[in-house]
Amino acid sequence: MTGSTPQQALDRPYDLVGVGIGPFNLSLAALADGVPGGLAAAFYEQRSDFHWHPGLLIEGATLQVPFLADLVTLADPASPWTFLNYLKSRDRLFPFYFAETFHIQRAEYDAYCRWAAGLVPGLHFGHQVDSVRWNPERRLFEVDFTQLDADGEAEALGRSYTRNVVLGVGTEPYVPEPLRPLADAPGVPVIHSADYLAHRDALLSAGHVTVIGSGQSGAEIFLDLLRARPAGAEKLHWLARTEAFAPMEYSKLGLEHFTPDYTRYFHALPEQTRGELLPRQWQLHKGIDTDTISAIHGELYRRTLHGGWPDAVLTPGVRVRTAGRVATTKVELHLEHVQQGSRSRLITDAVVLATGYQERPVDRMLAGLDPYLRHDAAGRPRIDTEYRLVLDESVTGSVYVQNAERHTHGVGAPDLGLAAWRSAVILNSVTGKEPYPLPRRTAFTSFGLDAREAPSLPAQDRKLTPLVQQ
Repeated sequence: MTGSTPQQALDRPYDLVGVGIGPFNLSLAALADGVPGGLAAAFYEQRSDFHWHPGLLIEGATLQVPFLADLVTLADPASPWTFLNYLKSRDRLFPFYFAETFHIQRAEYDAYCRWAAGLVPGLHFGHQVDSVRWNPERRLFEVDFTQLDADGEAEALGRSYTRNVVLGVGTEPYVPEPLRPLADAPGVPVIHSADYLAHRDALLSAGHVTVIGSGQSGAEIFLDLLRARPAGAEKLHWLARTEAFAPMEYSKLGLEHFTPDYTRYFHALPEQTRGELLPRQWQLHKGIDTDTISAIHGELYRRTLHGGWPDAVLTPGVRVRTAGRVATTKVELHLEHVQQGSRSRLITDAVVLATGYQERPVDRMLAGLDPYLRHDAAGRPRIDTEYRLVLDESVTGSVYVQNAERHTHGVGAPDLGLAAWRSAVILNSVTGKEPYPLPRRTAFTSFGLDAREAPSLPAQDRKLTPLVQQ
């Protein structure tokens, strides 16, 4: 929906207003459409229409989660907004059935989301939310927004009143500090992977290209460039801070870290323990799909069949200390190998930063709520088990967050596989009912010890027997 926003009567506030329309808030909007009795909801998005990582829709690139991790299925498989229903609407169910595809292509997921975004009610594109405030007299949130025209220019101002707010503003590309001046400078060939496809032709024509980043995006971009450049003249470097180009943890029990069971376990851990644990779990979500690793090795190996080695250098364990321009068209990277302690320089014609994403700041938008917000020891917002910001008791409404709670809910926060479940948790909380019954158990793994499960023993029987006699 991109038209004007209807005027809202003060005596009929929304039950829920969403800020941002990415996959997570789109999931929430789709499930909100199925709440029995209806739910008054509106979702605002600054962009003119829906797009999901358009710069990374590389041909053949697939999701790292099964197609069942769509907007709604894991909470409501009978919803009209499932991926399978999308295929049915396109007369593609039988081709999909015979394709026997469990992990669909990213481009297909994007097309599915755009289909849903064009039909799910309550979505308002071209609406930039400027601020969210609590009105204690009306006991409602005030959401101020600017309606934008087709060129992104301000066209009109508006305000919505709502009992609850959900923030789904997503993430933004992360650029390491040494490379920010170059990435921000016009005309310098340093781009983030989020913009890869828009610059692909220029990168293919560049004499030498360096890819930085050891995750899935870096691997896919390196593979795409490798396949498109001539044998013997690849002129590619692939650098990473991690100790290896490591595979993503994809064992069945390892995947249980992306279940609601693990999310609940992680949330209950002490704050310091959570902070220490997250960096050690990088391979759960920052590794590379084994099929992609195999494809890279296969392509490199193929280029050795007639003798010689491809002109491609793959080096993990390297960090960029500083970077600068050489002449007008080249970039000089000052590198340090972490384990060796050695340093070197690399001159390249273009750099692709596959350095991931960071949570988009919402401080300015939530400035009006700052007196009510409660923070942890590190200054981050406290978030309860139902994805609500912990606010002062005087605030009777709730502000929920989506994909901004990794510090409280763990590695599953940005995972598409938990989208529908989290949306269902939020809607159950908003309604105070249970429109979406959720399973009590979702993993075979018991992630912690539960003292309640231990049988009670008489005091005389509580002696420990050493396993090894001295």
